[in-house]
Amino acid sequence: MAVFQEQEYNRPFDLKVWKKIFPFLRPYTFNLFIVIILNVVMALVDISMPLFQRYTIDHYIASGTVQGIGWFTVLYAVAIVFQTIIVIVSTRQSMFIEMKTNRDMKHKAFVHLQTLSFSFYNVTPVGYLIARVMSDTSRISGMLAWGLMDVMWSAVYVLGVFVAMLLLNWKLALLVMLIVPIIALLTVYFQNKILHWNRKTRRINSQITGAFNEGISGARTSKTLVIEQHNMKDFQGLTGDMQRASVKTQLLSAVYIPSIMFLSSVATALVLTRGGYLSMQGLMEIGTLSAFTSYAVGIFEPIQQIARILADIISAQANIERVTGLLEEVPAIQDSPEVVEKYGDSFVGKTENWEPIKGDIEFRDVTFRYPDGNENILEHFNLKIPAGSTVAIVGETGAGKSTLVNLACRFFEPTEGSILIDGRDYRERSQLWLHSNIGYVLQNPHLFSGSIKENIRYGRLDATDEEIEAAAQAVSADTVVQKLENGYDSDVGEGGDRLSTGEKQLISFARAVLADPAIFVLDEATSSIDTQTEQLIQSAIAHLLQGRTSFLIAHRLSTIRHADMILVVHDGKIIESGTHEELLRKKGQYFSLYTKQFEEEAAAEVLR
Repeated sequence: MAVFQEQEYNRPFDLKVWKKIFPFLRPYTFNLFIVIILNVVMALVDISMPLFQRYTIDHYIASGTVQGIGWFTVLYAVAIVFQTIIVIVSTRQSMFIEMKTNRDMKHKAFVHLQTLSFSFYNVTPVGYLIARVMSDTSRISGMLAWGLMDVMWSAVYVLGVFVAMLLLNWKLALLVMLIVPIIALLTVYFQNKILHWNRKTRRINSQITGAFNEGISGARTSKTLVIEQHNMKDFQGLTGDMQRASVKTQLLSAVYIPSIMFLSSVATALVLTRGGYLSMQGLMEIGTLSAFTSYAVGIFEPIQQIARILADIISAQANIERVTGLLEEVPAIQDSPEVVEKYGDSFVGKTENWEPIKGDIEFRDVTFRYPDGNENILEHFNLKIPAGSTVAIVGETGAGKSTLVNLACRFFEPTEGSILIDGRDYRERSQLWLHSNIGYVLQNPHLFSGSIKENIRYGRLDATDEEIEAAAQAVSADTVVQKLENGYDSDVGEGGDRLSTGEKQLISFARAVLADPAIFVLDEATSSIDTQTEQLIQSAIAHLLQGRTSFLIAHRLSTIRHADMILVVHDGKIIESGTHEELLRKKGQYFSLYTKQFEEEAAAEVLR
């Protein structure tokens, strides 16, 4: 069971990495300032609480009087109310920062993903992208909001308690401070170990999630291949690794937490022993000893918290690197600033400046190799396609039939040379201008969640219901609608999984027809449609392609006999070109493919 192995992030703390995320905090600087101030004040209030305890013991309990207790009670109540208000306001502000930064990061990541080129999605798993947009952004925003609040409170509290203890009794304070370095060293050691195993646990958990997804989505294939036992062994291996990593993490925690508690108890015992002796000698009041004991007991938890947050910050740095790495991913294809200025960007086009497209396409001395490849797919390739022509591209599976179409549609750009649309290099116009004039029907079409009507309307968002129905009728997609209870309002399910592949192709064909493009691309668009349905739409295709430049990536060669030009691709190279009759007379690769397929279809017809 193959699992995508993502890059590991184990770099130490690097402020340069964190600076990349600060722009998301900038709009909420005021809220952040409020959180910092409130947490400083809250720490000071918390530090003052043992002093109230000291005053109560020394002035009321020890002296056996209640004189002045009224104003003291009011003051103490005010402190409690003030502390409560600070917690409420600070928490609300932190929640505000978390929600807003989380929203902003998700929005920016999603928008940026829309600008990335096809080549990026060819090599990047969808699950990896979803994790970046959903999980990583949530962890970063939580760390920015709550981690900052906790570490600010803890740092001020620890420093304030040290000052308070020194003022109360500096000798006893130094005695407590002797234990602090030991706790700090233990905390750093154990937190680093726990962090290492936590990272490993999260990484294995991601692999388990991927294995779950693959096992469920491929359940039918697993059963038909009878590989359940093999899958189970692989999964057991992952869960076993998960168990060992989790146990290791818990064992470290099981040693670390009692160790800190033991040292905390030692500090408390030292304070009580030495402080008790001083009290018996009359050198320290009972209230002071009580306050000092509270400080000694309470100081170690914030120290642990600081260490934990610092470890989380180092761990969260990996999340930041993943998210910022995604946001810094440069689209392989970009419009120049001059083009954007005139024609608009990938989202909003300045349609008033868009020239009407005729559909003349010319490959002029084009050399191309894929960004992650080392070998040229095309070299000094020249081809002129007059507007309204139909070009068919044929070849064996994996021969590279889609390369020409991807170049013509500007999903990729030439490594050298240029491609002209209506006599101009298509890089002189915007991607949105070109893509708005292309209708693309894929071999494995994708439908969006929603109704059939909504999916067809994606071809042209302002289309009326009558235009949608007309587009469906033109390609016989209305035959799909007639079978469904709710007609055009029938839900297609996630990815269109309530429809067959052939039915999805018909819906996607209607969507492309509704767009009324100048250029049509049919990528084996009838390969999953039965023969009867194919016959129904062949005449519609012939009618719809009239006056439009069209590319047909064909599997059934019988469907392209009337194409104006047929290109035969082998190993990424165009080895033959011409009309159907011309290529048959050459008796080359096309002749071999055509006669072989003709014989197979004839044999299949005899068996029926």
